[in-house]
Amino acid sequence: MNDAILVGYATRKGSTREVASAIAKTLRDAGSEVELRPLKEVQSLESYRSVILGAPLYMFRWHAKARRFLARHRAALETRPVAVFALGPFHDEEKEWKEVKGQLTSELRKFPWLAPMAQAVFGGAFDPSRLGFPLSLIPALRKMPASDIRDWKVIHDWAASLAAKL
Repeated sequence: MNDAILVGYATRKGSTREVASAIAKTLRDAGSEVELRPLKEVQSLESYRSVILGAPLYMFRWHAKARRFLARHRAALETRPVAVFALGPFHDEEKEWKEVKGQLTSELRKFPWLAPMAQAVFGGAFDPSRLGFPLSLIPALRKMPASDIRDWKVIHDWAASLAAKL
């Protein structure tokens, strides 16, 4: 194990990658060695001392690549500090935030061995023109306005708090 921190992410349309990149930059600016990688490209955690894992929540579920990553790397994740983030709400409404935080908690309960040192939910970005199949078949989603409620200060502050802990 070396001193690098893995900031791994799963994404559908790129907004989670942008958040993961901002987290990685904040950690680098604080003096940490960081690797930013899509989860599907991570074969081993041997060279990382800690892991920050991020993925969006879609239709009440955390991205499948994040769930598979946790299952595949269980042994290594049990021996390292892990922080988790998810992107979720598209509207800055208290009810939606509460639902998304509950969804992440529910998804993480499927991995009872995982004890994240920190977890966060950040606002998401939504562009109905970029919906893929089968979501593009849902009329209500196609009619929703585009939105981006990612709060870059909140994201930076969360990453800075991780830098102090790691």
